Amino acid sequence: MRIAVADIGGTAVKCGIFENGKLSQVHEFPTDALQGGKAVINSVINALAQLPDFQAVGISTAGQVNEKTGCIIYANDNLPDYTGMNLKEIFENRFHVPAAILNDVNAAALGEAFSGAGEGLNDFLMLTYGTGVGGAIVIDGKLFTGKSWSAGEFGGIVVHPEKMIRGSGFSGCYENYASVTALVRQAQDYYPEITDGRMIFENIRIPSIKDILDKWIFEVVIGLVTLSHIFNPSAIILGGGIMSQQYVIDQIRLTLRPYLAGGFQDTAILQAGLGNRAGMTGAAAAALERIKGKLSPCI
Repeated sequence: MRIAVADIGGTAVKCGIFENGKLSQVHEFPTDALQGGKAVINSVINALAQLPDFQAVGISTAGQVNEKTGCIIYANDNLPDYTGMNLKEIFENRFHVPAAILNDVNAAALGEAFSGAGEGLNDFLMLTYGTGVGGAIVIDGKLFTGKSWSAGEFGGIVVHPEKMIRGSGFSGCYENYASVTALVRQAQDYYPEITDGRMIFENIRIPSIKDILDKWIFEVVIGLVTLSHIFNPSAIILGGGIMSQQYVIDQIRLTLRPYLAGGFQDTAILQAGLGNRAGMTGAAAAALERIKGKLSPCI
């Protein structure tokens, strides 16, 4: 079974072929999101059309997705005119094969369940840390998507109520303090030349930068304490490029434990195993089950 897959992110699109449990012919190009949803999807269609014959399409995408109809429920202004597009209909009409459309973090969780850190786990949470904070929930081996397909919006956890502003979405919330964007912003207050997380780790031996990083890690932990107590999952899988830094994972594990109540100490904190290919793998897994005509064990 050969499946064409794409992972549509805010800055880049990754495309490739999934066959026999493996990704191949993976290539990447800029999303050019400000060109609007129609232009982005046309670029994805053109990229998939260059791939060898396939029997299904799997799409992982930014935005809130009705994973039954394949419609984009909501996407912010970073990707104009994307809200309301029916990607399932578009891809099926163009390629005449079944298509599965998933939110990017749900796809990543499904990928990790398929062949990554979540393989064999019945219950786990997944969080990704980057421009924002994304989340996904797996309960009894199935993705929990909520009434409007938007469950797992962990970036919206209120962690600083004193910073909440009426009418300002996500003010005082986890995403504003635990995202990599927040970390870079905090570092720039002292070192304006720092533009990304990579530069922070290149300079981690500078005590003040390490202190900024450690304070950011505590912000990450605040959210994980709440989630551990609410869900009591087998594991919490942490993804995003910054979580590939062993120092970050080690410090999160070390800092988290003293704040957990008795009976909540057994949750494993795991690094995502598939890196930036988790979304494509999850989209392929969903498409594979879609073409078989049954629901995936994790969707």
